[in-house]
Amino acid sequence: MSSTPTILIVDDYLDALQVWELYLTAEGFNVLTAADGHAALASAIGHHPDLIVLDLELPGLSGFEVARHLRELAHTRHIPLIAATGYSYLKQLEQARHAGFDTIVIKPCDPQALVAEIRRLLPTPPSPVAN
Repeated sequence: MSSTPTILIVDDYLDALQVWELYLTAEGFNVLTAADGHAALASAIGHHPDLIVLDLELPGLSGFEVARHLRELAHTRHIPLIAATGYSYLKQLEQARHAGFDTIVIKPCDPQALVAEIRRLLPTPPSPVAN
């Protein structure tokens, strides 16, 4: 992992995608974006981001399907996943957890709350070894 974490943001609503990209970049993250499930899966496999924020309702593959695929692959199963959804129904939230999401944020969500969740889920970098 580089010293600057890379976050993959996936949303088919392009205005929201651009806003999140700008906000997270300003917060000091490297940001990748994807607007559909197939592009999200390809980007996750090809770039190995440190964390993925994934909308549940996407064209192509749903966020649920993308999460299940990522959890099946040895080199992506460790990536923390945040479901970003307009759903607040218990059934959909349970489905997200079963698909492998680590946490869920309900859209629209406060940008600072999303950044707090991202920072909470990012792997802690190793401490420097003292000689």
